[in-house]
Amino acid sequence: MTTHVPPEQGGAGAEAPAAPTYVGRWVSARVGRDFLTILDSRTHGILADEPTALGGTDLGMTPYELLLASLSSCMAITMRMYATRKGWPLEGAHIQLRTAPTRDPDREVRIKGAGSVTRIERRIELDGPLTAEQRQRLVEMADRCPIKRNLEAGLEVVSAPGDVP
Repeated sequence: MTTHVPPEQGGAGAEAPAAPTYVGRWVSARVGRDFLTILDSRTHGILADEPTALGGTDLGMTPYELLLASLSSCMAITMRMYATRKGWPLEGAHIQLRTAPTRDPDREVRIKGAGSVTRIERRIELDGPLTAEQRQRLVEMADRCPIKRNLEAGLEVVSAPGDVP
């Protein structure tokens, strides 16, 4: 028996879903004589830097803070998408992340190596008249964000054609 799936739901005649805008696009980092680094992606730019105590100018987040920012924003967006799709009254979400047990992950990595940072602590605050079940489900959805899944599965960084040997 064949089941008919309308084109708007992915059936015959439907266009293939578009790839996310970040797939295949380059994100660049350009550093000069000091640690201040300009990051660019599409039409957006941000700064990365090191604290003044480490010789930086503290004009941007450290690379590790940017990683936590990426993870927390992915969790927040994932929860927002899910709540919107379900029609739930999520008015806002606030996610805080930090490495544990230290409050200075860059120092920990410099002293003991990357393997010493073993976990990230998280706090989530949800605003809106949500039920306890909805709140629990949204926290579960935060755990399913793509950045978190990639970090837990492991990443492979490879040289692309044109990379300097």
